[in-house]
Amino acid sequence: MRKIQLLSPRLANQIAAGEVVERPASVVKELLENSIDAGATRIDIEVESGGVRLIRIRDNGSGIPKEELALSLSRHATSKISALEDLEAVGSLGFRGEALASISSVSRFTLTSNVEGQESGWKVFAEGRDMETVSSPAAHPVGTTVEMRDLFFNTPARRKFLRTEKTEFGHLEEVVKRLALSHYDIAFSLRHNQRTIHQLRPAHTRAEKERRIAQLLSPQLMDNAVVIDMESTELRLWGWVGLPTFSRAQADLQHFYVNGRIVKDRLIAHAIRQAYRDVLYHGRHPVFVLYLELDPAFVDVNVHPTKHEIRFRDGRTVHNFLFSTLNKALASVRPEDQLPPTAMDATPAPAASGVQGGEFGSQERINLNPTPTPAASEPVNYSTAASAAPAFNKPAFDREPSAQPSPMAVRDQMNVYKQLHEPAPSSAPQPLPESDDAEVPPLGFAVAQLKGIYILSENSTGMVLVDMHAAHERITYERMKAAWHGAGITTQPLLVPESTAVSLEQGDAVDEFQEDIQKLGFGLERMGPETVVVRQIPALLRGADVADMVRKLLEDFSKHGSSDQVKAHIDEMLGTMACHGSVRANRKLTLPEMNALLRDMEQTERSGQCNHGRPTWTQLSMSELDKLFMRGR
Repeated sequence: MRKIQLLSPRLANQIAAGEVVERPASVVKELLENSIDAGATRIDIEVESGGVRLIRIRDNGSGIPKEELALSLSRHATSKISALEDLEAVGSLGFRGEALASISSVSRFTLTSNVEGQESGWKVFAEGRDMETVSSPAAHPVGTTVEMRDLFFNTPARRKFLRTEKTEFGHLEEVVKRLALSHYDIAFSLRHNQRTIHQLRPAHTRAEKERRIAQLLSPQLMDNAVVIDMESTELRLWGWVGLPTFSRAQADLQHFYVNGRIVKDRLIAHAIRQAYRDVLYHGRHPVFVLYLELDPAFVDVNVHPTKHEIRFRDGRTVHNFLFSTLNKALASVRPEDQLPPTAMDATPAPAASGVQGGEFGSQERINLNPTPTPAASEPVNYSTAASAAPAFNKPAFDREPSAQPSPMAVRDQMNVYKQLHEPAPSSAPQPLPESDDAEVPPLGFAVAQLKGIYILSENSTGMVLVDMHAAHERITYERMKAAWHGAGITTQPLLVPESTAVSLEQGDAVDEFQEDIQKLGFGLERMGPETVVVRQIPALLRGADVADMVRKLLEDFSKHGSSDQVKAHIDEMLGTMACHGSVRANRKLTLPEMNALLRDMEQTERSGQCNHGRPTWTQLSMSELDKLFMRGR
């Protein structure tokens, strides 16, 4: 057996460096966080060879006094916490006191700083030996400059794990971007091999913040984003979320900050994924830049050395707040919100219901029944009351709001929808109503139907193309969801109760969340540590795999304190019914029917995507059409 002994300061710091310093990007992250905590309003970053040869960061923060310079390179030396109470409500980005000691143990490290009222600046140098430092006076304005050279020069095994210069600089640049997106009031500059990469001015107004996001992430993001700013008693969520149609093949444009700290948390990811569930195409990833603000005492940031992971004191409240806020924001998007600004300059602001008022405000349903249409010389009345014409979504949805349909009535839609596939009688083309641009609704007026698939419409900006089946599918789906959930979940007892094997955590969730589980239509009874008996299920889930459904339900409750599994399964079944019940390709529509469909889209939630996440319409402006034909050149 080897003798127990204390590690040398050098070896202890090099072991700690393995947790804190993974690559040059890790060094930049730690040093930038120190500059931000010091109150800097300008930070300049200069690197060479991807940060391996040189990293120099200069700020105009409060600086470090002469007598504290050498101490700052010691392990667990920090000015940000001094008692346990400080650790329970950390408000700074860095607080462990390990960064400078770890970095200086694996590099040639120089720290130069000056504070207000000090005669001159001072410099301290360490070269990764036994943490011996050398101090000397140096000319320096108020603030701090940190210079790190030859990363891992004394630990060659660690240096072998570094990637190419391009790869390492890519990681380093990403760190700078993330911090620049969380501190808009700070000016950042980044130079690599004597070449300026980013030069960011402070951003105070919303327009300036959006300009910084466009510069760092994607110029198209701001044109395809929804602005969010929602506040509750203890939480505030603000930022930008991308439209479902502006999604990515990989999760590379996802930035979530908690009190200014970028985090990757499973609870947050689950809430966002749940909000995008039935509007995002399969396999795609949403885009967002979001900021959550709450009392620092309600979140534990001391979970991981890199501080990327956090723990909420009340995760269920945070999850529900994130989901409800994002879900409402995505549901409230209407076609007028997605048109370019020039299109809506001449369009009146939407009414409280989200529908254009006046002549087009009362058109609510499409008449897809074979009925005679007016002659070509007669004007078409687009403001016909809903009760004056049969609705395209059949009797179950034509009742008064107080008379909610039963789940059986919802399922009976399948039989009623069959008549939608019958060919409609031909009719003479109808003239568009005479109106100026100020009265043109967002999706305009239908001009023609293309190949029985697309509706061609003209609005104040140019041309709109609508996928008629996808649009009708979304409209039908949203109304079926409203009808089903408005009527409540109907339960069905099982003739033979089904025993299901679960994990110990899932079994505990049955006891802890029994009331919430019953509200979802399930009757569960715990018969043993890892055995649950299912006595009733939601009526619409007859024929589903009950055991698998229960396990997923309990897994959600054990991890997140809530579950969306039941609603997801019901919505999936309603979506299938809506898909089969929507108008099909080669179904000839009259102009009044096409215009009524456009009006329905303008007032339906999430009408920009079908149930599968595909877009339902697209806009071609006059400038885009002119470009196709090289007009004006």
